[in-house]
Amino acid sequence: QVQLVESGGGLVQPGGSLRLSCAASGSIFSINAMGWYRQAPGKQRELVASITSGGSTNYADSVKGRFTISRDNAKNTVSLQMNSLKPEDTAVYYCNAFAGIATTKGYLEVWGQGTLVTVSS
Repeated sequence: QVQLVESGGGLVQPGGSLRLSCAASGSIFSINAMGWYRQAPGKQRELVASITSGGSTNYADSVKGRFTISRDNAKNTVSLQMNSLKPEDTAVYYCNAFAGIATTKGYLEVWGQGTLVTVSS
């Protein structure tokens, strides 16, 4: 069984910063892409940022220049540094990964439980 555990959400004022972290655990032999998604109340889940095992990144237009995604392949972790936060960034943020399962040698898409980020004064 593979699990993703997120941490780092919370309440922050507009213009502030937060750092989200996500750690994968379980019978993993490798992880391909990892990413962060978010879902605001009444809206669909959307991609925020993703990163390949080689370090190539992709960002939603709404967060370019403000958010930075990074990963540590040795530790199976991914982080999201969020700067210049805006009220519209308020959402539940979910970690996502395509993990190679050691027992089956196949890849499985795995989601974290979500962490709430609230940007408000």
